Amino acid sequence: MSEVRQLLAGLSADPVPKLRPVSGRGKASRRGLPAFLRDQISVANAEHAEGTHAPEGTRRDFLYIATAAVGGVGVALTLWPFISQMNPDASVLALAAIDVDIEPIAEGQSITVNWRGNPVFIRHRTPGEIEAARAVPLEELPDPWARNANLEEAAPATDENRVIEGKEQYLVQVGVCTHLGCVPIGESGDFSGWFCPCHGSHYDTAGRIRSGPAPENLAIPPYEYLTDTQIRVG
Repeated sequence: MSEVRQLLAGLSADPVPKLRPVSGRGKASRRGLPAFLRDQISVANAEHAEGTHAPEGTRRDFLYIATAAVGGVGVALTLWPFISQMNPDASVLALAAIDVDIEPIAEGQSITVNWRGNPVFIRHRTPGEIEAARAVPLEELPDPWARNANLEEAAPATDENRVIEGKEQYLVQVGVCTHLGCVPIGESGDFSGWFCPCHGSHYDTAGRIRSGPAPENLAIPPYEYLTDTQIRVG
């Protein structure tokens, strides 16, 4: 009986260790715990301490920025095929400039070529057509400007400014009425030049508007002579 009392007294003297808070930190004491529990507590404490130093706002901002960046890349990849299709292909770029042999055009004849989707009239004018155009006073012209891409914008609409010097017999102009974009008929109208039947615009033998609703002379495109008988439009 005395041995039982001694055993009970020994157990009460060495109770099961309890976890005690560490002063000022609220962490549990690891004394008396198995080694694997002490390691887990150390890891948990380290992760907690690390988390307290990373503000929640910083993590949230990073997520927003990362999401927006990924979304932007996705949108760009989606739109790229459509943007690429908008670039002109080789056939369109090839028509940016065209070479025309004008030697076969007889005096008093005209040809029409296609440049950038628009008709271009090339006329071999007669001496009478040139003389008639040069006899018109500038003050009688509804549009006083040459509209010649090869000259300065303020160049007056004289017949000389509608052609290239030394090649006055060849008139090169865009065949689009400046009123609503119709194609005028050559060797027609009240001034024996071009006539737009859509709304009655009359152009003379220099392609200048003389009467009707068209506000401007027919445009002269950029062009140059490569040889005496070959021009490049564009």
